[in-house]
Amino acid sequence: MAAKSKPFVLIDALLEMYAANNRITRYLIENLPEEAWRAEPPGGKGRTVAAIASHIHNVRGMWLKAAGGEPVAKVEPQTVTRAEALAALDRSYAALNKLLAGSLAGDGRVKGFRPDAVGFIGYLVSHDAHHRGQIAMLARQAGHPLPQKAMFGMWEWGQR
Repeated sequence: MAAKSKPFVLIDALLEMYAANNRITRYLIENLPEEAWRAEPPGGKGRTVAAIASHIHNVRGMWLKAAGGEPVAKVEPQTVTRAEALAALDRSYAALNKLLAGSLAGDGRVKGFRPDAVGFIGYLVSHDAHHRGQIAMLARQAGHPLPQKAMFGMWEWGQR
């Protein structure tokens, strides 16, 4: 007799998808060549990789504040190290995951965001993905591209 499969639980799947998104962002930052972290953007305009990573965390913190979640301290784009940025991303992810889990288990609303928690997760993933693209492009333009394995690795959600 075949074993019964577990029923699909949408809330668990949404939270796991958000966790995978965070792991992909971490994977990108962990696999960047060291020289890319503070490389100047082409033409001297725009953010460095360090500033983009800081921005991702700081925007998460802004949303946590607006939604009444656990506060997280900002990081300074001009001084943040890669290790500090990764730790900050872990903190903001954990606080948002807690906020999202509570919202999804409740009425599905997130204070300050419409339409609902599912839309908020979509926003958060889109925001991170947009900036992952910027980071990858900036590293390449600055002459310090990501290794090809890491470029492909960002698409391996089932392994991250």
